[in-house]
Amino acid sequence: MTDTPLLPILLRGWDDGWERLDRRLAGLTDDEYLWEPAPDAWTVRQAGADGWTVDRVIPDPEPAPVTTIAWRTWHLASDCFADYLADWPGRPLEVTDRQWHGDAATALRDLRRAAAAFRDAAVAKGEDGIRQQLGPAWGPYAEGTWADLVVHAFDELAHHGAEIALLRDLYRATGVDRG
Repeated sequence: MTDTPLLPILLRGWDDGWERLDRRLAGLTDDEYLWEPAPDAWTVRQAGADGWTVDRVIPDPEPAPVTTIAWRTWHLASDCFADYLADWPGRPLEVTDRQWHGDAATALRDLRRAAAAFRDAAVAKGEDGIRQQLGPAWGPYAEGTWADLVVHAFDELAHHGAEIALLRDLYRATGVDRG
């Protein structure tokens, strides 16, 4: 099994998951993006003249609050994909940490940038590189490989993508006039 190329398999799964989410994001409005489906939902909030910031406490409370599409796009783009590339040359996003965007178009632009940058990094690692350990900078995950990281990122993409799709379905199903 070690002679079987892993990278094409990992990329096929990534591409399928990404394309499914990207199709589901088509036509996302600012109202949907910021819609809070439950009281006390975590979202992205205007932080005065400094832009927008996400709701977050660490560690996450149990149970974690319901989150908005805005929060989930931040989580995927910044907290996952861009953060995984923190030690990679260049940074795909101009925002960092809990900064994010108050409008859907800019958020989707940065989600696409971060997803593409993560995929590009996996490709750049190549077949031999994805089999290498992440190393000491990854703390408790140091002995994991880049292949493990790609699988983890794909899991984040798949499950948060499904949650975003469900939030869009619920938004439409409420039928509340938002105009």
